Amino acid sequence: MWRWIKYTLVLTVVALVLAFLHYTLPQRDVVRIVETEVRRVDFGENSIFWAQADTGQDGTGSNRDVRFINAVLHDSGRVMVYRNEDTGWGWPPYFKLDSSNLQTEAADLVSPKAEPQWVVLTHYGWRNEFLSIFPNAVGVRATDDPDARLIPWFNILILIIMAGLGLGLFRLSQWFKRSKIDPITESVGETWDAVDDYADEKRTGLRAWLDTWKGKPRK
Repeated sequence: MWRWIKYTLVLTVVALVLAFLHYTLPQRDVVRIVETEVRRVDFGENSIFWAQADTGQDGTGSNRDVRFINAVLHDSGRVMVYRNEDTGWGWPPYFKLDSSNLQTEAADLVSPKAEPQWVVLTHYGWRNEFLSIFPNAVGVRATDDPDARLIPWFNILILIIMAGLGLGLFRLSQWFKRSKIDPITESVGETWDAVDDYADEKRTGLRAWLDTWKGKPRK
């Protein structure tokens, strides 16, 4: 039972880490921008998935104007809506302070279906219609080859670094266990064995002493 509990906890932690990385690390979509707009958004239970107000503005209100980029995905033709918010100096650490500039760049790349101008739009986050969650755009550039393979070199580098750190921590924990914990465990085990042997010896001596009184005549 404890084995299954252990596996469940490990899988849960791994799933949470993977979900965190998938949400935070940058992703790139090849899209055709349909339009850009600004909407007033009232924040509710999903406010954790929205960034802060633009740098220099008051972010204490329950609603604010948010920039959006409406697009169509190249590979599937599915509609995709991105928000365009500053991340400032907070998390995730994109240090995005140019939402106004990005909105202008996106508006300049709007194109009709008959003559599409495909763009590579970099973003982080998820799109969920039920929870009204939108990925946050962090960069956009035009491309003449929408079928080009986009290799996520940055993500690969981050994952390699994290794997190296994880392996290093695992090796460090193994060394700490061998050099610090195992000797203590062995010492405690030896002490317990000695105490157990001593107790057995005393019980044997007591039993032998009691046996000497067996069969003696009463006075």
